[in-house]
Amino acid sequence: MGVLVTMVFVRDEGATFDAPLDFVWKYLGDGDVHDAAHTTSRNPGFEKFSEITFIYSCERLLRGKWSPDKMRMTMFPPVGVGIEFLEGVLAGSKVIYIYSPKGEKTGIDAYGEFTSKTLAPGEVEAVAREFLDNEFRDDAPSVRAAYLKERGAAGKPTQKRKTP
Repeated sequence: MGVLVTMVFVRDEGATFDAPLDFVWKYLGDGDVHDAAHTTSRNPGFEKFSEITFIYSCERLLRGKWSPDKMRMTMFPPVGVGIEFLEGVLAGSKVIYIYSPKGEKTGIDAYGEFTSKTLAPGEVEAVAREFLDNEFRDDAPSVRAAYLKERGAAGKPTQKRKTP
């Protein structure tokens, strides 16, 4: 008899970033700034797979423990990002983030089918939600700060010289 693997569907809807959709995509595309915001991943590595897909590897903190993690990420601007966990605690899991314009804000919804060969069946959903919560908790203030910084720099009036 084989090992029973639990699959859990997780829906996380209604979050927003305090920046318009075009800026959120600019942020997502800036690997260094985006990666620096994440406190629960370290030692990142990127391998381009195609024009829209890359392999992301890192060590990820889940349930208080650092462990290797590897994902295939496919970008579909401006609609969403698809992620497949290739290695790590959530290997075999898939999640899709959907982004929607809301004026000066961006809506973000996540839908995923999560599994794990290393977690107890009752832990899969909790760890999936921990992953989603960590990602949003780190990205939201970073997106806002980067947007305000850019907007502030772009919105500064130029000084006009007075004519005598």
